Amino acid sequence: MTDRHTSSPGICLVFPCYNEEEVLPDLLRTLSALDLGIPTRFLFVDDGSTDGTLQLLQAACQSESDHQMAYLSFSRNFGHQVAVSAGLKHAHGDLVAVLDADLQDPPELLNQFIAKWRDGYDVVYGIRTNRKEPWFLRVCYSSFYHFLSKTANIRIPRDAGDFALMDRKVVDVINSLPEHNRFVRGLRGWVGFHQVGVKYARPARHAGKPSYNMKRLSRLALDGLLSFSSAPLRLSAWLGAGAAFLGFCYLVYALSVFISGKDLPEGWTSTVVLILFLGGVQLMVLGILGEYLGRIFDEVKGRPHYVMNECAGWLTEPDTIKE
Repeated sequence: MTDRHTSSPGICLVFPCYNEEEVLPDLLRTLSALDLGIPTRFLFVDDGSTDGTLQLLQAACQSESDHQMAYLSFSRNFGHQVAVSAGLKHAHGDLVAVLDADLQDPPELLNQFIAKWRDGYDVVYGIRTNRKEPWFLRVCYSSFYHFLSKTANIRIPRDAGDFALMDRKVVDVINSLPEHNRFVRGLRGWVGFHQVGVKYARPARHAGKPSYNMKRLSRLALDGLLSFSSAPLRLSAWLGAGAAFLGFCYLVYALSVFISGKDLPEGWTSTVVLILFLGGVQLMVLGILGEYLGRIFDEVKGRPHYVMNECAGWLTEPDTIKE
């Protein structure tokens, strides 16, 4: 077994990018000054950007002379988690790190991550503190991670995003997982191995606008919840049981009024309320089942996760379509 304290592993830093034209020059300058003490490569995954991100990557790749940089681009926007997965699939090296391209994940923090890896950890992930997002988003993030940590069937650390350093054996296992709707931080927790978190103060976005809006964030949260928890299905069962219990209680009430010789209250209000309540429960349960069924439909179609448009740098020329 290799002694991690004396070995000099190669590391590949993966940056998923979507419309990062404004921050990319600052990121490239930061990476040019980065010293991790081990051989380092950079892989940028352009997720179908509509601004000048791809052109900047092309120019940077052509101008460098030490062959540290490579990029691949999608034929359209396939989503952040797919871009992360593509980066993991094409990354070279004994270690692979995933970072956001907006400099909210400080590349220099990787020195601490590598030190933890040398101490025997296979996965070192960042735990976000002092987030700079608006208070409403911070409340949503906190609520989601708290709920997911309570309901998931695996341990998913709270406030841990995709920023992480992984040993090659961990990356190989994640790459072997075939599921289509990917929640990478959940998959990272599912594979196990020896993991540890490192807290860091997450700065504000360095430049540009975030690509994650409320719709995308909601979709990511839904993917994480449905992929690693059966709580929504249990919730639908409890809603059905609750509706049946309320119906039984009303039946007991109606029978007691009838036996006592009193007249039942007449009117359409109670009937409408009952119909709307039961109808709402039924539609909610159907919606939950539909979300799970839709994911099964995505899996059985067997479509590739993404379509590659081009690549350059130290990447060998791949096939156009990749699983």
